[in-house]
Amino acid sequence: MAAGAGIELLLNQGAESPAPLCPHGPTLLFAKINRKEQETRRFYACSACRDRKDCNFFQWENEKVSVARLLAREEFNQSRQPPFTHKQYVERYQHFVSLPQVKRIFCLDCQLLLLPADWDKHTSHQQLGNVSLHQLKRPSKLLLALENKKTNAQYLFADRTCQFLLDLIVSLGFRKVLCVGTPRLHELIKLRQFEKNNPVMKSQLLDIDFRYSQFYSAEEFCHYNMFNHHFFGEKSAFEAFQTFMCQDNGVPIIMVTDPPFGGLVEALAHSFKKIVATWKTSQNEDDELPIFWIFPYFFEPRILQCFPTFSMLDYQVDYDNHALYKHGNSGRKQSPVRIFTNLQPKTIILPAEEGYRYCSLCQRYVSSANRHCEICQACTSKDGKEWKHCHICNKCVKLSWFHCETCSHCVLRDHSCGGARSGCFICGSTDHKRRECPDTLVQNKITEKSRPHKRKHFKMNKKDVTTKSKQQAQAMSTGKKKTMKRITAKSKRKKKRK
Repeated sequence: MAAGAGIELLLNQGAESPAPLCPHGPTLLFAKINRKEQETRRFYACSACRDRKDCNFFQWENEKVSVARLLAREEFNQSRQPPFTHKQYVERYQHFVSLPQVKRIFCLDCQLLLLPADWDKHTSHQQLGNVSLHQLKRPSKLLLALENKKTNAQYLFADRTCQFLLDLIVSLGFRKVLCVGTPRLHELIKLRQFEKNNPVMKSQLLDIDFRYSQFYSAEEFCHYNMFNHHFFGEKSAFEAFQTFMCQDNGVPIIMVTDPPFGGLVEALAHSFKKIVATWKTSQNEDDELPIFWIFPYFFEPRILQCFPTFSMLDYQVDYDNHALYKHGNSGRKQSPVRIFTNLQPKTIILPAEEGYRYCSLCQRYVSSANRHCEICQACTSKDGKEWKHCHICNKCVKLSWFHCETCSHCVLRDHSCGGARSGCFICGSTDHKRRECPDTLVQNKITEKSRPHKRKHFKMNKKDVTTKSKQQAQAMSTGKKKTMKRITAKSKRKKKRK
């Protein structure tokens, strides 16, 4: 990105028309800010995918879209939806369970529970046979994890973390759990319910992975995008969520969420506040919905900006299918993932056998290496390692950092002085963001450059036209030859397979 330019997410700001749709639901409105030219261009992009390769939706806010393009877009969005409705998935699951275990087959390539009518279509695919009822109770271990860091980042809790969270939730007195992007925890609660363990607990899973529709009813699972608070499947999914949040008034409920780490914190917080608003419709008091937001510790400033009442716990969350984020690692390989919550930290007991201790001064549990700083009057370490106090910055920093006189703050030794720091795109100050800038003259200013550009037509000589047409014809012929070769090669492969 060019110097003096940046991208900002616009929430709660009046748009000229409703947000257009992509396969992941309503898109989000962004602003492309150029500080040097003092202009702002607003555009729509996918809420769930940061990489244009995963979802290439892009549209300027004031761009006029033709009817033909809208129809093509709608058709494309429909083609990216699940092959079955949630109701059809439930009917297929009931049929699948009724089959003898020998006939229960799961297609690994299509990630689909196969019925006898589907067997012929999947003969050439990798399959898993003899699927037991216990395997069906743990779908996260049956399904392949989606590990696209910028879209799904489906890293699943390790059993240690999952059991700790469940025991903690039970000990705190909660009997209903809204699992937003936490399928492993949802599974554990459903297993507990199946085994009829006391106390009785209820759980609902909201996740963007539609494959879980195969294993859970409409009351247990909703196909959901947490970046734009969009429920797929028309009104039925939202009604199921609303019923879960508002029924059994008086039963303690908690929300546990584990979003993709590459996601936008502001968009996530906006969706979570809508969940809280739904819950508050059935509440008489001004209580807060208890939340466990699981996220890396270096996002703490952004989370606290959205939820000022939150605090970060020292507990290290680990994952089964992540190479680094595992418990017991040392040095830089320690998991940076923590639990952010609006509950009182002193009420959350961390396991002493894993090296956590109680700080009587801070009145909360901390990691063993997190020493209490007498100057800051707090246990200041964020990463589970020992920190030191910088008397110039008047705060604690990592041991590997030192105070740079040029930069006027603590940095790593091999840093480059005068590097860009996050801050305002208008005045360049690091004290505030663009929306709080006092120089707001250029905010929401759509310049002439933001309007769609018309194509320029250039006059060409007849000779240039003929040579260009010949070149295009040659390119077309070579392209056709390549496609013909591919088709013949495919047909030969099919004949050999037969």
